[in-house]
Amino acid sequence: MTFDAAVITEKGVTFVIIIVKPEVLKHDFTINEARKIFSKFFPTMPIVLMAQESATTPTYQGRQDLVKFLNTVDFMLLPWKTYTVKEG
Repeated sequence: MTFDAAVITEKGVTFVIIIVKPEVLKHDFTINEARKIFSKFFPTMPIVLMAQESATTPTYQGRQDLVKFLNTVDFMLLPWKTYTVKEG
């Protein structure tokens, strides 16, 4: 499995933003499932999920203070990294 994520620290809080498909953010069940999967890789960090319907408009789901901050930042400038993990 591969996924793209960015780990950042803002105002003393280190958190991770993980890119997911837009349909993940449409239902509480899929949001919770994504959080459960990704928390295995980032167990101590708050997780913000990000999806894009278009190339320029991200939608964030997570802690309100972190989402508010991310809405002021150009997501293209975040330190994105592709993670590869073994499934199983």
